[in-house]
Amino acid sequence: MKLTAERDALVEAVATAAKAAQQRPSVPILAGVKLVAADDGVTVSGYDHEVSHQGWARGTVTDPGTVVVAARLLAEITKSLPNKPVNLASVGTHLELVCGSARFTLPTMPVEDYPTLPGLPATIATVDAGLLAQAVAQVGVAAGRDDTLPMMTGVRLEFRGTTLSLLSTDRYRLAHRDITIDPADPNLTADVLIPAKTLAETAKTWGGGTVDVSYDPNGYGLVGFASGHRKTTTRLLDGANYPPVRTLFPAEFPSAAVVPVASLIEVVKRVALVAERTTPVLLTFADGSDTLTVEAGGVEEARASEALGISSYAGQDTLTVGFNPQYLIDGLHSLGTQHAHIGFVDAFKPAVISGADDDGQPVDGHRYLIMPIRVNR
Repeated sequence: MKLTAERDALVEAVATAAKAAQQRPSVPILAGVKLVAADDGVTVSGYDHEVSHQGWARGTVTDPGTVVVAARLLAEITKSLPNKPVNLASVGTHLELVCGSARFTLPTMPVEDYPTLPGLPATIATVDAGLLAQAVAQVGVAAGRDDTLPMMTGVRLEFRGTTLSLLSTDRYRLAHRDITIDPADPNLTADVLIPAKTLAETAKTWGGGTVDVSYDPNGYGLVGFASGHRKTTTRLLDGANYPPVRTLFPAEFPSAAVVPVASLIEVVKRVALVAERTTPVLLTFADGSDTLTVEAGGVEEARASEALGISSYAGQDTLTVGFNPQYLIDGLHSLGTQHAHIGFVDAFKPAVISGADDDGQPVDGHRYLIMPIRVNR
């Protein structure tokens, strides 16, 4: 193998593929990435039998070929290179990499030992890459981290015609986002549950343009994403018994507030400094008032409080509700708007956070439900 590749494109291709390589694999070959030089560039692939990532870099190939090298080392080397063309050549059992005056020699692994990557299933829908990446970021924050409850660690994708719904929950919060898609079949109906971590890492690799989503319900439990030369496949989680989480969203809110997102995040962060890990921050609203009070701490502990000006609050005369501060911050961060609309049933039932438009009305498409923490005052 011998080629000259564009430096930035090679860095991106290696970084994409390296996401699927294992750092401490039971089989050494899974710590590597496979480079295939052919036609007008090099394809870089990583695979761990559950997730595969594939990137591509344009280049001039003078000798087609294939090598496998350590993923982590190659990624670190390529991103440290000067902004010059990169020459790659396999020499015996080594890969030589030259960029300007920098030269590296890396041992290669047996190509025949590298597993065959799964192919992409049939494309079921095409989605705007930026829109889907934004939706993944908004919903993924509510996915669980406890691997003993694998169903809760996923993001559920529900395809219904021209609408894709993304849902995730860790039982204490719930995120939902609807986006418009271009289905291959106008009667498309499919549900898949994807590991949230994998989906988030994949979404970060998408640039502009579109993403083709691939899925075969009769296949091997895989979903695929292709954006330009980037391709990803991932195993699915068992979502057959995924709970009917949509029913948790209240039909109406007797009380609601419109608050500035950035300011509330900063206030919650400051006040939460005195809160223990399981201690909530308290938000107190008063009907007709344009001030919100945020408090944390107890009588026998450090305490903090701060007042914040808000756009509006209407509903219960005085409402005090407690939230996990990090969960509240995560929900506010996910909005992407300057103001948030927070709907309340009462202090003990779920609240729903949405982006707010210029009139203070909730923006359709994205909702973040958060369970309150019961507080005795």
